[in-house]
Amino acid sequence: MSIRSVALVVNPSRPEAIDAAQKLAPLLYSAGFSLYTVSDISLEGIKKVSYSDLPDIEVAVVLGGDGTILRAAEVTLARKIPLLAINLGQVGFLAEVNRPTISAIADSIINKSYVSENRMVLKFSVERESKEIAEGWALNEVTVERDGTTMVELFVEIDRRPLSHWGCDGVICSTPTGSTAYAYSAGGPVLWPEVDGLVLLPISAHALFSRPMVVSPKSEIIITVESTEALLSADALRKLSLQQGDRVIITRDEQTIKLSHVSATLFTDRLVAKFKLPVEGWRGE
Repeated sequence: MSIRSVALVVNPSRPEAIDAAQKLAPLLYSAGFSLYTVSDISLEGIKKVSYSDLPDIEVAVVLGGDGTILRAAEVTLARKIPLLAINLGQVGFLAEVNRPTISAIADSIINKSYVSENRMVLKFSVERESKEIAEGWALNEVTVERDGTTMVELFVEIDRRPLSHWGCDGVICSTPTGSTAYAYSAGGPVLWPEVDGLVLLPISAHALFSRPMVVSPKSEIIITVESTEALLSADALRKLSLQQGDRVIITRDEQTIKLSHVSATLFTDRLVAKFKLPVEGWRGE
């Protein structure tokens, strides 16, 4: 019988996350699991490894907030394994709405009863003088934005046709998952995760037309930097300095993130919980 393995991705700055890991580890260890972590923590029974040294695992369990989940996506994207996102405080859009008990988390891992859904991923490449100098991906959004105090000049094309030139603070391209993150803060629409589309919106553009747009996921979005410098940011984690003439090409990635929860939750309920929307008096079931 092969040994089952799990990775725990823990936010080391949150005591409740470390406490949850300390309580969860013995339950999984006693069930025959090998436990690993890529987080900067030292816990009994959990072997600390680097991303490159992480062995084959069947699920990555995230104990933290949405930021920790985005970091954990690094573990799961290439390995195509479930990312089990546990809520440990404020309601995010990636973790559970309600905080499950430690025993419920352990049972869902042992029995593989967690519920998974595929989330869209963006991929990007950067061309400089007709040569590709960088590539990467994002679960939430890819942003080209100013890298200083002055606005950035950007020219945007969709499917190799010109859309607009914007003098702005930046341009965001987000997945439905990212529509409730940076894009939402910049005035973009909320997309349900099942919606097959990309959100494209300029940030504080000096232009007559600067509305958020929902673009086909089959489209190719090209952003050319016309000012002296700019900054590319993917999920606010992977960043690259850009210079005049650089072209950022954004498309849908063939890969997806398998986002998982202990129990199924409708996105509508997540939205209500996050923003404390007034639903008192609802007479439905």
